[in-house]
Amino acid sequence: MAGISLVILTACGGGNSSGRSDNSDNGDGNSPQYNVEVRRTSFGIPHIKASNYANMGYGYGYVHAQDNLCVLAEDLLTIRGERARYLGRDGTYTIVANGSTANNVDSDFFWKFTATDEAIAPLKNSDQEAIDATRGFVAGYNRYVNELKAGDHPGRHLACRDEAWITEITVDDMYRRYFRLTLLASSSVFVNEVSQAKPPGPDNLPLPVELDDILALDPGALPLSDGLPIGSNMYALGPDAVAGESMLFGNPHFPWTGTERLYLTHLELPDAEIMGASLYGVPAVLIGFNEHVAWSHTVSTAYRFTFYELTLNPVDPTQYLYDGEMRDMEASEVSIDILEGDGSLTTETRTLYRSHYGPMLELAVSGVPVLEWSPVKAYTLRDANAENDSLMNQFFRWNRAQSFEEFVALHGSVLGVPWVNTAATGPGKPAYYGDVTVVPNVPDAKVQTCGALPLQTALDQLMPGLPILDGSRSACEWDSDDDAPRPGIFGPANLPKITRNDWVHNCNDSYWLSNPAEPLTGFAAIIGDEDSERTLRTRLCMQQVIQRLDGSDGRPGNRFDLDSLQEITLESTVLSEQLGRQSVLDSYCALPLPLPSSGGALVDTSEACAVLASWDGKNNLESVGGHIWREFWRRIAGPLPIATPADDLRWLTPFSAADPVNTPASLNVLNPIVASAFADGIQAVLDSPFELDTPMGQIQHSGVHDSIIPIFGGEGFEGSFTIANARNGGLEEDGYNITYGNSYIQAVTWDENGNPVAEGFVTYSQSSDPASPYYKNMTEAYSAKQWIKLPYLETDIAADTVETLNLSE
Repeated sequence: MAGISLVILTACGGGNSSGRSDNSDNGDGNSPQYNVEVRRTSFGIPHIKASNYANMGYGYGYVHAQDNLCVLAEDLLTIRGERARYLGRDGTYTIVANGSTANNVDSDFFWKFTATDEAIAPLKNSDQEAIDATRGFVAGYNRYVNELKAGDHPGRHLACRDEAWITEITVDDMYRRYFRLTLLASSSVFVNEVSQAKPPGPDNLPLPVELDDILALDPGALPLSDGLPIGSNMYALGPDAVAGESMLFGNPHFPWTGTERLYLTHLELPDAEIMGASLYGVPAVLIGFNEHVAWSHTVSTAYRFTFYELTLNPVDPTQYLYDGEMRDMEASEVSIDILEGDGSLTTETRTLYRSHYGPMLELAVSGVPVLEWSPVKAYTLRDANAENDSLMNQFFRWNRAQSFEEFVALHGSVLGVPWVNTAATGPGKPAYYGDVTVVPNVPDAKVQTCGALPLQTALDQLMPGLPILDGSRSACEWDSDDDAPRPGIFGPANLPKITRNDWVHNCNDSYWLSNPAEPLTGFAAIIGDEDSERTLRTRLCMQQVIQRLDGSDGRPGNRFDLDSLQEITLESTVLSEQLGRQSVLDSYCALPLPLPSSGGALVDTSEACAVLASWDGKNNLESVGGHIWREFWRRIAGPLPIATPADDLRWLTPFSAADPVNTPASLNVLNPIVASAFADGIQAVLDSPFELDTPMGQIQHSGVHDSIIPIFGGEGFEGSFTIANARNGGLEEDGYNITYGNSYIQAVTWDENGNPVAEGFVTYSQSSDPASPYYKNMTEAYSAKQWIKLPYLETDIAADTVETLNLSE
């Protein structure tokens, strides 16, 4: 039994006295506004027991600040548009989850212009539970900040505790945080493009837009051309796929840094009990489970916005044509404060513009103007999630759902999920999948009649499914569905979903093959592609289930139980190895001569071939050879020169929509590009400090901790399911520093009494503060594949409590 320490923290007065109060008496005749018990079990998991949502939020805000103050505070500072004021002109900020990087000045202008009081006002009309939890979170967070400023918690948060920007926050700060999360896959990708956009003039001459130059661009260089740079795996396994009760596996692949880390909590309220994870600063469970249902999410392929091309008044580039009349753009003067190098504070002002669709923007890629504000044309962005007022309602109502059926019904009736697919199941329930998300209602027929030519033609090739519409006609406004809760988005009848008794999955390709036995087809291209090649990771996702259920994976039986699910999902298998290693061994490795690299140098492959011949084909800590294969495959993972658009010269067996799980296949070792990539990959390892026979556990480690913690797994491009991503493009001097990949992991089923049985990890641990006892202990357990029981039942919580906080104010 773990040791138990009791900490009682109380404070009188302070805080906002508005809102409901049904708390117990303080002992002095005055009822405290907040009163909550927080018990932490091993690994720092908070179990927050509260009589109402304000109290829950208070406890949540306090412990979240206790664990992750610096990370969340910097994000809130950013969304307020105050980075340059406190951190200076020269710094930058990256939203790691969407890849957008801007300097502090441009970042501040974007957020001041975008996250206005008017923009966040609809979120303030959320359900009372969300409003109360938000208010409580702010009070709990502020309490911790004030304790820190008073000298309490010595040694904690050394990276920020003395900074001027560690201050109390407001409820508006939190609504801005929610707003930023809704925009993650849309407007916030274009921070620079919006903040720098301005009409043409003598000091801002437009560049010529050449269609051939646009078509020659590398599609990978365009924002969101390959979706968000985050991903996930998930399975829902129904009664026909399991040996006992239904099962749910969830595994977001999110950054190990920043506020898109996930935080694990257990919330106990009179009308709800839920356990799971949330992105930083959201006092609800976004991925989780209880006795009724378990669910997870993966990033969807749907676009959340469209561009509009405006036809301008030739004598005034801030007026545009709409249904035969000129409209004025809305001009906003935005001012920010900037801390200069000499310590002085200056003010800078820009005039930024909006059409009635949304903000104006200019987009250039690799120096090539794509969307240019000229005297005759300009471009604007309409963002469906900037209009999404149901984000918080979706998750707070899901957290209170009393059945699997209610959970599924809420998915479509609220329709507030911004940019993720959902899979769910419950005890004895089927497997459900839905990409029931906020998507602009732009059917393919509308793109045909309203596409702004010729740019629509170029975007169709570079970013298939993303419309750029004619902004001069009201007929090109988004459609509305009768079953949609808001105008301008698809209703649930026009969004893909499926329920089956065996299984569903998503591993970030589109909805098409949620289960390959029942393809989903006929949906708008803006939602995703159909009849197209799946990634190696998605193919492995499907093959793992298929092979388990047909008994061909070498394990006993032909159904999942918790042990087999956990073993398979952390097995670190590499599909590209299964598709190509034997061909490499039989060809290049059978040759007595060295191979020429892409630069013409000859590379001796003999030692590398010997290592690969004995490699176990996985990327576990003890596996030897995985880094050779990864560096080889890195060099052929992108597009290769092709004879025809349908002819991928990596493979002898091309993709077939009739067999999408198993094609393409048969590595084309006769392709000289593949041969030189093999030589280049070997040379990259030879040039590194690591031997060809170095185990993966000595190469790959956490990139966010202050000590070496080995990490297993591989990268998506090589066909790994178990993701560990260094995000630096190759083998560095100190190996693979993992800063992205498997994050929150939950494997959930139910016992014979309907109680949830769940195990999992927060791979980078609960706290980002090196002084916290919960900074790396869960990472160490993950490294050893020691699954952590997630205590849900009272008996389990009581037996494992290591700290109790009784908080009142």
